[in-house]
Amino acid sequence: MAKIRYDIDNANIQMVMVLKLSQLKREELPTLSYGQFEAYLMESLWKNKLPTTLHSATDDIMHVSAMEIVRFLSRRAIVEGAHQDLSDFTDVIGG
Repeated sequence: MAKIRYDIDNANIQMVMVLKLSQLKREELPTLSYGQFEAYLMESLWKNKLPTTLHSATDDIMHVSAMEIVRFLSRRAIVEGAHQDLSDFTDVIGG
């Protein structure tokens, strides 16, 4: 019997993700995308260990706060920005 993986590729998890994403967009983060939420789950929340049950995965997702996502996206932007050339920012800084 194959072991079920409770990650972002699981249909049940995707449904819970859509529900939580809708709540976050409605209440606090109107520009949050599904991809950003997915990245937060895999690169931060479940970076070291995937949940072993549907219940624990659902609980993890439903307890995500907007502040946690903002922190994650801020850190990610800083890291990505550090790996770019200054010329990539000419539209922002002018010149």
